[in-house]
Amino acid sequence: MDICSAILAINPEAQVSCIEEDLDQITWHNGTAVISKADIVAKQAELKAAYDAKEYQRKREKEYPSMADQLDDIYHNGVAGWKTTIKTTKDKYPKG
Repeated sequence: MDICSAILAINPEAQVSCIEEDLDQITWHNGTAVISKADIVAKQAELKAAYDAKEYQRKREKEYPSMADQLDDIYHNGVAGWKTTIKTTKDKYPKG
């Protein structure tokens, strides 16, 4: 995750400029309290871990049938048939 995203996750009201993902190139604006580099790095790691933990969701989303196709599946095959269709993708990309 980028520096500015980490800063805004710590302080959503922060007014800051970040240059080239360099912790030494952060400019704090309009009296925004400075956040330590260690806190920013820790937040970046936390945000990356949260993002990585949901990789299965992003992969599933790409492979699930469209909502229209899913509704059509329910109409023609019932919820049990739909669950069988969806289970294939869920099994392919299990939760972390």
